[in-house]
Amino acid sequence: MVENVAPVMAELEAEDFHLLSGVEQGMRFSEWVATDKLPDFSRLTSEDVDYRVDRCEQRGLLERKTIQYVGFRLTPRGYDALALHTFSERETIDGVGAPLGVGKESDVYEVRSYRPLALKFHREGYTNFREVDREREYTADRDHVSWLYTARKAAEREYDALETVYPAVSTPRPIDHNRHGVVMERVDGVELARAALEDDQVIPVLDLLIREVATAYREGYVHADVSEYNVFLTEEGVVLFDWPQAVPTDHANAGDLLRRDVENALGYFQRKHPGRVGGVDVSGLTEAVRTDEFETVTEFFE
Repeated sequence: MVENVAPVMAELEAEDFHLLSGVEQGMRFSEWVATDKLPDFSRLTSEDVDYRVDRCEQRGLLERKTIQYVGFRLTPRGYDALALHTFSERETIDGVGAPLGVGKESDVYEVRSYRPLALKFHREGYTNFREVDREREYTADRDHVSWLYTARKAAEREYDALETVYPAVSTPRPIDHNRHGVVMERVDGVELARAALEDDQVIPVLDLLIREVATAYREGYVHADVSEYNVFLTEEGVVLFDWPQAVPTDHANAGDLLRRDVENALGYFQRKHPGRVGGVDVSGLTEAVRTDEFETVTEFFE
């Protein structure tokens, strides 16, 4: 988990954010932004850049590297600060609280606003770089893909999917997004992987989950990453989290991804509750989900 940047936000001045934004702009073109380029990117004087660089580096918002030149790049903490600054200016949030969850590719925090909300910072590309869509304007050099771009695109994909499927699908309500951050409704529940289900709850919960997958498909999206770790059980039913991998139903691989989601949901219940969920006609069940004809998984028991 990246250390929460919220405690230092009050120490930062407008010019600090100008500098951080300038480094962000420079990282479109290279991983490390040369010091002599920062006045142009940040619209600060060279003297002010030197002063602001020291302030931001001391607070863990920038890191320095000497190669053929002295260069700087944003840390995840620095990118968090830029997103938080924007959310604050928009009056989306007015404070950051305790962490709610830490994952390999995201950190989630409680945030204060007119109601309890959650803020998810995407970390894709920083800790585990992977191939991303090459149709991009964010980097001029085709060999350079910034982790900022990767994380920002993941946040955009998740927010777009949530906006499309909510409220038909039981997901956190999307509130706002900026850069790599997504603000959404805070949902209190129990992770499916940690839930202790009674025997008579197994099939109803599985049906609820498959029904959400079917509804998402009807609304135009395949979640593409269904697992027991991104499903919460609440008093109202199930809530499906984590949508950055979601693809539109007209995606070339949508059919295969839909089947995988169905198999993943079934597989968990078959492993955890073998006495209640045995063999299933996966092809028939997937087709029923695709055509919005699903009613209960028991119709597909073998």
